[in-house]
Amino acid sequence: MPYTPAADRYSKMIYRPCGKSGLKLPAISLGLWHNFGHDTPHDTKRAICQAAFDLGITHFDLANNYGPPPGSAEEAFGEILKNDFAGYRDELIISSKAGYLMWDGPYGEWGSRKYVIASCDQSLKRMGLDYVDIFYSHRFDPDTPLEETMLALDHIVRSGRALYVGISSYNSQRTREAHAILTELKTPFIIHQPSYNILNRWVETDGLKDTLADLGLGSIAFTPLAQGILTKKYLNGIPQGSRAAQGKSLDPAIITDRALASVRALDAMAQKRGQTLAQMAIAWVLRNGGITSALIGASKPEQVVDCAGAIHNLDFTPEELAEIDRISEEKDVNLWARSSSD
Repeated sequence: MPYTPAADRYSKMIYRPCGKSGLKLPAISLGLWHNFGHDTPHDTKRAICQAAFDLGITHFDLANNYGPPPGSAEEAFGEILKNDFAGYRDELIISSKAGYLMWDGPYGEWGSRKYVIASCDQSLKRMGLDYVDIFYSHRFDPDTPLEETMLALDHIVRSGRALYVGISSYNSQRTREAHAILTELKTPFIIHQPSYNILNRWVETDGLKDTLADLGLGSIAFTPLAQGILTKKYLNGIPQGSRAAQGKSLDPAIITDRALASVRALDAMAQKRGQTLAQMAIAWVLRNGGITSALIGASKPEQVVDCAGAIHNLDFTPEELAEIDRISEEKDVNLWARSSSD
């Protein structure tokens, strides 16, 4: 049966300006990092994307290496674009990235001009697109001149492969350096994608959050739920089929008794606020408008619905924020510390 999106979808979502650009992003965006590879039935992927669009989630975030195997998430989304979202391309924001390993040899990862441009071309082919809306440098490359990587992003825009560019997991200093280069080139650099959640606050301690505000850049926080830790999933241990159990990207050693005690306390707070733990965690990331969009992942449509409900209560009292700080004190699950520290 052909998919028809909900007619009232745009009344269900908040849209925020992406920095000083004219682009608006939904407060909740959908990332296809996990659950869009060959290990997930295609009908499940379709249902997740349809549920998102029905809720006014217009931004779908990918990268060349998403899967497994690498590239398969873009292939799957290309099928969804062709068969489910046909005719709606101009209502969508589609992003992809290059930076992590994609093919063998010295030209298959990092930030060289050769790799970044070739990777963008491969991503477009996998998705069946002429252009993406945003193309990112997925991580800072300490062995390639920053100017080379930024010139590659500039070329991608000027050649029509992308409308805007962004960076991911760059620290505050590198972000300022990238911004200076791209400003001189007049490249539409509008967004940074850092990891950020209640248990991972490096964007605050590094000064990145203040830097983004100072430079007028938008921001989209990935892992706002700490890869599922900030949900009910792990309240009673590590369940079968979870990321920690599968060893996909979450080290089970992080889920200690002390961490679980903190999560249970946060869950109790969320219940008092009339929210699920996931909703409160997302609302915390989006509080005060400091982050443009929270980038969620999902393994089933119901999770998208739950997360989108966060927008109905984004306000916190000073007492609530202080209690969250107390509960989450000395927690650090930044799995991307290496990239953001270079």
